[in-house]
Amino acid sequence: MDLNQTPRLRMAIFIAIAWLALLLRLPQLADRPMHTDEAVNAYITGDILQGAAYHYDPQDRHGPALYALAAPVAALAGAGDLASLTETSLRLTPVICGSTLIVLFGLAVEMFGFLPCLVAALLFAVAPLPVYYNRYFIHETPFLTATFGLLVAGWRAWQRESPWAAGVAGACAALMLASKETAVIAWLGLITGVLVAARWTPLPKRISGRTIGVGLAVFAVVSLLLFTWFGRHWAVFTDLWPAVNRFAARAGGEGHEKPFTYYLGLLDGTFMLFLLALAGVYAVICEVVKGSGQARLAMIAFGVVSWLVYSAIPYKQPWLALNLWLPFAFLVGFGVDAIWDEVKVAKGRWVIGIGGVCLLLTLGAQTQEWVFQKPAEEKNPLAYAHTTPDILRLAPRIEELAARQHLTTPRIAVVAADAWPLPWYLRRFHQVGYWPVGSTNAAVTTADFYLTLATDDTPLPARFQGARTEFFGVRPNVLCVLWHAPEPAP
Repeated sequence: MDLNQTPRLRMAIFIAIAWLALLLRLPQLADRPMHTDEAVNAYITGDILQGAAYHYDPQDRHGPALYALAAPVAALAGAGDLASLTETSLRLTPVICGSTLIVLFGLAVEMFGFLPCLVAALLFAVAPLPVYYNRYFIHETPFLTATFGLLVAGWRAWQRESPWAAGVAGACAALMLASKETAVIAWLGLITGVLVAARWTPLPKRISGRTIGVGLAVFAVVSLLLFTWFGRHWAVFTDLWPAVNRFAARAGGEGHEKPFTYYLGLLDGTFMLFLLALAGVYAVICEVVKGSGQARLAMIAFGVVSWLVYSAIPYKQPWLALNLWLPFAFLVGFGVDAIWDEVKVAKGRWVIGIGGVCLLLTLGAQTQEWVFQKPAEEKNPLAYAHTTPDILRLAPRIEELAARQHLTTPRIAVVAADAWPLPWYLRRFHQVGYWPVGSTNAAVTTADFYLTLATDDTPLPARFQGARTEFFGVRPNVLCVLWHAPEPAP
């Protein structure tokens, strides 16, 4: 049976893989501690649930798309404010986006072929890098889903001269920009891919101005709605310009500098995927020489440009590698497809199939280790500056001490240069204040509990001279110090 000629069966296969991906991503969503970036995003989502309008902040807050998606999902899960949010209700949003992305591979078959899309979809479903960050409440997964949506819808708009597909492409481009400012890198890669494909294998048709106009109009409207938070915050336009300087400075590293080859080490823990990807590049070059393979060549160019730009920027975080996983997974798929075509005998293809299953099982074992067994351990290459499980003891300990001292609403003062992710773990206390190091106002000096970081040189108020101290791990080499009065005798 030719699966390329049976669209319904084809889509059923990719929907089944998406369900598999969803089932892999749902367990133990609340077990891993909240990373600092997740805690910041959770705090903003809590404000939105309480009726606040989103305000664009170029200081590491990124765009509004994540919150626009997460707020209704969290509300359906029963959350109405920050205090009622849970790790599960927040992480459901990237889980849903990551699983939905896999369905798009079924729509991309006409571009890249069935087998490459099947291989790429399976890699997305089970490999540790996509599974790990599809369970992270950060902007990366919605961003990548929108990127793939732009690619698929844009191709359909061009192939079928479809204004509807152009509108979807415009909406996806707007979601990319409203997710992260790094949308410009992805756009550069996609545009380069189209230009390279057109240079080596001239495209057979041009898209009409009307179709392009629809896409641009939808992009403008959706971007305007999201960034102004549906008309509630028009000052965003004065905030966007300072963001250019901010992210230019951030690209310099700011303590997160990594070597040029950093992302290559995150993409493949088996080295077999790299070999298949190289085979895929060779096969596509052979196709281009014969006058075909435009879409595959464009994907290679997109991947190469994205990798070069992300690798050249000194500032690097492991979750940014998720943006490279899409072209990388396709390259592996092209390699498998080429090998499959070369092997004509049934026994040889059985060997390829068994080898593929073994590779997926190996990746699944890595996923089991890094995603579920050791998700926050320092040696986990995907857990970068991660919150330690020890912080989970902090809030229950304060509750225990407050109960012993008969404090129904304990006053907590947090004095630290960088208090995150403490606001997440103290979200259910009603009287918590956060001040910079050196603050000596009345709220600080009269608090019932005093929290500092061991790395800060924080002067101790007279009230806590001689107080007891307890230590809680926040991140590797970062300790939180809880100061409290001696417990009363039983």
